Amino acid sequence: HSVNVIAPRKKLLTLKQQIKRIINGDGWLSVTNQKQNHFDLLGVKVTYIEAKRPVTSEDLPNADVVIATWWETAEWVAKFADSKGAKVYFIQHHEVFPWLAVERAKQTYNLPLHKITISNWLLNLMQDIYQDPVVSLVPNSVDLDVFFAPPREKQNNPTLGFLYSGAEFKGIDTALKVIEQVKMQLPELRVLCFGNAKPKKNTPLPNYFEFKYNPKQEDIRNVYEQCDVWLCCSRSEGFGLTVLEAMACRCPAVSTKCGGPEDIVKHGENGFLCDVDDVESLVDAALRVLKLSEPEWLAFSNAALATATRYSWHDATDLFEQALNQAIMKNRKL
Repeated sequence: HSVNVIAPRKKLLTLKQQIKRIINGDGWLSVTNQKQNHFDLLGVKVTYIEAKRPVTSEDLPNADVVIATWWETAEWVAKFADSKGAKVYFIQHHEVFPWLAVERAKQTYNLPLHKITISNWLLNLMQDIYQDPVVSLVPNSVDLDVFFAPPREKQNNPTLGFLYSGAEFKGIDTALKVIEQVKMQLPELRVLCFGNAKPKKNTPLPNYFEFKYNPKQEDIRNVYEQCDVWLCCSRSEGFGLTVLEAMACRCPAVSTKCGGPEDIVKHGENGFLCDVDDVESLVDAALRVLKLSEPEWLAFSNAALATATRYSWHDATDLFEQALNQAIMKNRKL
């Protein structure tokens, strides 16, 4: 396949922004590091748009298919000429957060674009709320060359891990309450976490938390493989990739019923599911995993690994290609 990514050129930090980084303890960010992005590893052609403006048909070559990856880009794609290909909307979350243009975002889900989602929660939303009966499902997978762990036992000290994010829908407030109560019953509890943003002043982490800021992939794996249970307290998740990554590293999970993780966590087999913001249930579930006997925990660990390894990147690629072909065939019938 020939793939061309269209993206805005990343702006360099201003002097004021660099000084703010230094004050916050993040240090000066070199121009080289600022220019690095995840496109560098794709091995595909990337076309950068210099000006901050909507992408138009003139920016793209003619193609078989064109994919929007965010509600704003869906608005742009809907206006493209037919020569740019069948129009697809890759939906990775229900983007109706209060800090966004909510009504505009909602309207994009009604656009005549072929939708590809990553979880049954999103698929059902598109079908039930936005009345689109033809939606493709392509769940995320894990790079098993990056996220793995050798057979292991429980840690000497019970160890809990979670993803830190200051975003309200990620439920850090709930997570902190849960961990505090677990710690009261297991004083020897060790807590590992990581995130791409430093903890906010209004949600500081306790001193005993071991936090890694913006770690490399191999360092993230090292966090997962040290945990006895992975905690997800989100209020909504399009998928919940860290849950699956942790499972690939043989770690059972406790998650809220927040969308995507409901496809991954099998209650009582590889972890437990709890209602959103139900602190008591989350505490009980985390303690259940942490207090499992060695053979019982190993059964959960093996089930977690089986969940993460039964569906590969190759499987996801095949499904995504099938969805694109479906969009192309549907477009030809119009």
